[in-house]
Amino acid sequence: MEKSIKIGMLGWGTVGTGVTKIFQKSADLLAQRAGVPLVLKRIADLDLKRDRGVQVADGVLTSSAQDVINDPEIQIVVELIGGEEPARTFILQALKAGKHVVTANKALLAKYWDEIHRTAQESSAEIYFEASVGGGIPVVQALNDGLAANHVKGIYGIINGTANYILSEMTKGEEYQATLVKAQQKGYAEANPTLDVEGGDTMHKLVILSSLAFGRWVHPQDVYVEGITRISAQDIIYAREEFDRVIKLLGIAKQTPDGRIQVRVHPTLVPSAHLLASVNGVYNGIFIIGDAVGPTLFYGKGAGEMPTASAVVSDIIFISRNIHLNAAGKVPSVYYLPEEQKQLPLAPMQDLVSEYYLRFNVRDEAGVIAKISGVLGERGISIASVIQKARKEGDMVPIVIMTYEAREKDVEDALAVIDRLPVVMQPTLKIRVENLDD
Repeated sequence: MEKSIKIGMLGWGTVGTGVTKIFQKSADLLAQRAGVPLVLKRIADLDLKRDRGVQVADGVLTSSAQDVINDPEIQIVVELIGGEEPARTFILQALKAGKHVVTANKALLAKYWDEIHRTAQESSAEIYFEASVGGGIPVVQALNDGLAANHVKGIYGIINGTANYILSEMTKGEEYQATLVKAQQKGYAEANPTLDVEGGDTMHKLVILSSLAFGRWVHPQDVYVEGITRISAQDIIYAREEFDRVIKLLGIAKQTPDGRIQVRVHPTLVPSAHLLASVNGVYNGIFIIGDAVGPTLFYGKGAGEMPTASAVVSDIIFISRNIHLNAAGKVPSVYYLPEEQKQLPLAPMQDLVSEYYLRFNVRDEAGVIAKISGVLGERGISIASVIQKARKEGDMVPIVIMTYEAREKDVEDALAVIDRLPVVMQPTLKIRVENLDD
């Protein structure tokens, strides 16, 4: 029986500090949950002078990651550096040394999923990554274990707090740029917010969720990604007042009737009565539909020191239990599947069938709607409703059309023609509609 399990941590930033606090505050609880005392033996970081508001014993801190990876007593390595390198190298080194790994590195997992899980498999090591999606929300564990009896029919995730905060604040009438500045002032958005507002962060997390749900690695380049930067306050008002919907940036992974997988990230019109519509501010919500369990919702803080640290420490506890029971790494990883099991095909974005919200900014003159509807009609796109209000900016007025279900390629082809019409003054905004049926 293990006298204690020793852990080494790479990176002592915000989340690493939170992990340290949990170890110090809740040592007895962690030992009870793991079945064995847990010891945070070494912490590696390049900056050892910054005051983090927490003290550790002499000899714990080091500036060398190799002091952690090469320590024969350390059985679990926690990677909290972020980014691709040197994090990827350190994780692979730890796994090849037979050490188990906990990481919160969503971008790295998304890009190197196969390599990392194959290495873990070959080394009889375990890799856990609950904190990579949804901060403290236990959605990875839910997909892996709690929902294991289900064929997943669909995942709809609000999994970027920055984008969700901006869209939530825009419901008050503020435009995108002003709301972004507010988010930056509050610390909810980075100085360079591109990864969040253009959908890249959501894509990384969706790759992880969909790879778990459907048993095949979804490559990042296979995911359609579109951000929120073109959404206006007027779009949000139209969505609410005219269609009883809200606009959310969703990561969507679902199986089509013919068995293919759609994986996409984009702004989406969601029914106001749906649970996801009430997920506001910096909170995350992941709506998962299983064939047996039906609809489920996982909700909570998607980032932050203590929520994310909570997820990291929970992974440490799971691995420590397995080590304590002499079971760690002895069961083949469910995350790494042999090639013959990775046959579920992806559905191209052009095959998507959806209703569409289309906003045209056009010249204020007669016959504009007829010209637009004519192009749509030529491509078999039927109009459900048209909104033309008095709001006017110079010679330009907005026209909003909601379509019936149409194919993405037909809509794209139609908009390519419409946007070349002399009466159309700006590229058309297109927002897809999801009804999120069970």
